[in-house]
Amino acid sequence: MTTAEAPALSRDEAFARIRLLRSPNVGPVSYAQLLARFGTAAAALEALPDLVGRTGRPYQPALPARVEAELAAVRRAGARYLFHDSPDYPALLGQAEGAPPILIARGEGALVHRPAVAMVGARNASAAAVRIARDFAAALADAGYAVVSGLARGIDGAVHQGALAATVAGGGGTIGVIASGIDVTYPPEHAALQEEVATRGLLLTEQPPGTEPLARHFPARNRIIAGIAAGTVVVEATPNSGSLITARLAGEMGREVMGVPGSPLDSRSRGCNQLIRDGAVLVQSAEDVIELLSGFDGTPRAPLREPSAPFLLAEPADRPADVTALLTTAPVAVDELVRQSGESAAAVQLALLELELAGSLVRHAGGRVSRSA
Repeated sequence: MTTAEAPALSRDEAFARIRLLRSPNVGPVSYAQLLARFGTAAAALEALPDLVGRTGRPYQPALPARVEAELAAVRRAGARYLFHDSPDYPALLGQAEGAPPILIARGEGALVHRPAVAMVGARNASAAAVRIARDFAAALADAGYAVVSGLARGIDGAVHQGALAATVAGGGGTIGVIASGIDVTYPPEHAALQEEVATRGLLLTEQPPGTEPLARHFPARNRIIAGIAAGTVVVEATPNSGSLITARLAGEMGREVMGVPGSPLDSRSRGCNQLIRDGAVLVQSAEDVIELLSGFDGTPRAPLREPSAPFLLAEPADRPADVTALLTTAPVAVDELVRQSGESAAAVQLALLELELAGSLVRHAGGRVSRSA
């Protein structure tokens, strides 16, 4: 996705884009491929029933009334839409595989144009880690960075508080990314903090209004946090925490991954310490973060994993490849399906698109796919 020289979006096409994304089984990759194949969301919506019908399943796109209700809810919340080709869409996020085609935003839109750093960590954080997170965030915001986090308990909350304190003194700002609708607060005790982020910083979500924060929404939110920023800092994390998921996603996107070391006697530090052992850069001050990111040229100092390029539809195919027999519930790379099928990349992608829209395919990170269970 790119924001370069994007044409002005008509109201009808904006409506159609929202409707397309809210239609059954349309995700970020299939959305991008449908736009590439049909040119506009309106044309894609018209083609969807026939496209999915080739799999033998009926298909009904999202009803216009549902989009009308969503638009009204977004207006009531004082929010707005950011489309993937809008100049107000976060540029780095737009470069990430599987980036949300549409975001809903409240607050200071200029923050997306500032250099950004993400900070995440444990929900049940120690007092020392909370202070570190708050101090780091304040110093980074004071240096002009947009400090990104997820408004969760513990480290996330301290990050936003620190950055907001620096904003009062005329410094930078903070971006909160939530796993719920723009009009839903989670956790409840962060209601005042979320409102402050939305009015003095920037609040972002890809979920429609009224959406409750379900477990499956948090990994999706984490990819937005990692994707917006040039680097991610982890402050305390257990080995299986969502913070490490965010860090791994940042590494896969080719961004800097940093960790604040902690005591080996504290289980809350083990995940972060292991992250450093695996290649994350050890940082002990905000100045370390600034030094690392000020020279960031798109090549991280110590990537945790080689970033994978998105595998998108290049040329429209007239017919889908027959790849059903090659798919199992175990994820496989799309380029491997191309090799094994002997078909063109476009034909394989068309087959995968039809299967996904029919609910028979699951997409995974790194350009891999599997059959739905």
